Amino acid sequence: MASLFAPPAPPIAAGPRKLSSSISPSNLSPAPIDALLSAPPPPVLLSISAPRNRPFAGVFAGGSRMENNSAVDDGSTSSDVVDRNEARSSLPMLLERDFAGTPYVPVFVMLPLGVINMDCVLVDSEGLREQLLALKSVNVDGVMVDCWWGIVERNSPRKYEWSGYNQLFEIVRSVGLKLQVVMSFHECGGNVGDDVHIPLPRWVTEVGETNPDIFFTDREGRRNNECLTWGIDEERVLRGRSALKVYFDFMKSFRVKFNEFFESGTISEIEVGLGPCGELRYPSYPAKHGWRYPGIGEFQCYDKYLMKSLSKAAIARGHEIWAKGPDNTGSYNSRPQDTGFFRDGGDYDSYYGRFFLNWYSRVLIDHGDRVLFLAKLAFEGTCLAAKLSGVHWWYKTASHAAELTCGFYNPCNRDGYAAIATMLKKYETTLNFTCVELRTLDQHEDFPEALADPEALVWQVVNAAWDVGIQVASENALPCHERNSYNKVLESAKPRNDPDGKHLSAFTYLRLSPQLLEKSNLLEFERFVKQMHGHALTKSRRRA
Repeated sequence: MASLFAPPAPPIAAGPRKLSSSISPSNLSPAPIDALLSAPPPPVLLSISAPRNRPFAGVFAGGSRMENNSAVDDGSTSSDVVDRNEARSSLPMLLERDFAGTPYVPVFVMLPLGVINMDCVLVDSEGLREQLLALKSVNVDGVMVDCWWGIVERNSPRKYEWSGYNQLFEIVRSVGLKLQVVMSFHECGGNVGDDVHIPLPRWVTEVGETNPDIFFTDREGRRNNECLTWGIDEERVLRGRSALKVYFDFMKSFRVKFNEFFESGTISEIEVGLGPCGELRYPSYPAKHGWRYPGIGEFQCYDKYLMKSLSKAAIARGHEIWAKGPDNTGSYNSRPQDTGFFRDGGDYDSYYGRFFLNWYSRVLIDHGDRVLFLAKLAFEGTCLAAKLSGVHWWYKTASHAAELTCGFYNPCNRDGYAAIATMLKKYETTLNFTCVELRTLDQHEDFPEALADPEALVWQVVNAAWDVGIQVASENALPCHERNSYNKVLESAKPRNDPDGKHLSAFTYLRLSPQLLEKSNLLEFERFVKQMHGHALTKSRRRA
């Protein structure tokens, strides 16, 4: 019997990141797991690490800055820090780019999470109308809203309540704005930025009480009821329906109910929820289980359905002993170098490690493939989008541990996003990515050990999508009201000197709030919208 951790292939000289994928664009149907895993292991690169004295601050995907005002002892004085910060904040202003005549990039604004309450009633319709009119006055193109499974199908299977959304959509149409609607098959609450709690449908949680394996599970057996495990995509465990059937019935009901808004063009895009926070990823860093930035997170494959899939893959590979998750991965708040699996030269790059990570990431891609196939049927003729989270911490390490636990098989010697982009291309699905407003050099002082690099991550993901010919949209990870953050979004949206003129297809601002509508903030936002639209600024606006 082969040992669990066979020695890795001999290392070769470090070189540039490999940009090919094990999935061929010419073969777009999901490959059998055993065929995928029988491919020869990729070469191992020597560890590539960044200088550890480069400053970073803790900001994570779709979440919030981890506040910590303690100074970093890098040998600099407080006046040095002030001078650096002043220079950093003034530099973009001196080099500010003129976006007049650049491509038109639509700007949307996310509505508050609790705009529809648990009884599917629109909250404060008149106040919302006034806010939407304010957005319209600065030429915002539209708004994005979550359509919550836990509200619409709350009490009984196939009993859908759409009334609040119907009233909301009528108001949006009357104001003259477009709609991006998210099919939100996840729980709201428990994550940073969640100010309301919207659980999964009551009848689903009742199923979970007798069969908790319908939820993602970590190595210690802790369940995460934020969304359903992908292991039951095709298992009829939800009162006679599989998870895929449940999702399809919900989407089909939505399409029929709101047909007039599709026909009139008011609904311009459907973003399909594919996991926690609506993102295509495993729930590997849940705050409810004690995760704190910049912890590496934990693998979420220990429900009986995913373990059955892993066992099948291991037997097909000829190594039944591999039918279990790795046991040396640390815990949610571990650091890569403190684990046997993720450290430089660790087991993530052993024969077993590559087998496991291939399987783990393949499950993610196959889930996205199956749900988007059904979404394409339900929303034929409508633009689709799927959201990926920007997991940028530990990006400057060899293993990219936080990405691995999320399901993005993206160590330094492998491009983990090309296969995802290829899957999205099958359905001409726009890739929506976060954290475009974050500057790597601004991720400093609080967590220098996180070795984060949001700019490099954005560049890698955006190019993976553009290489296969799909559109890329984005949104900010943190609320922003100041010009430096807007300028960073603009530079990411419209790359300077791109020979092919590539640019983002849309940008969605996180999120509508009274603070955004304050006079000074709204004026700054109006300026940003004009630049995203490629319009010239007046002289007073340029000087402001």
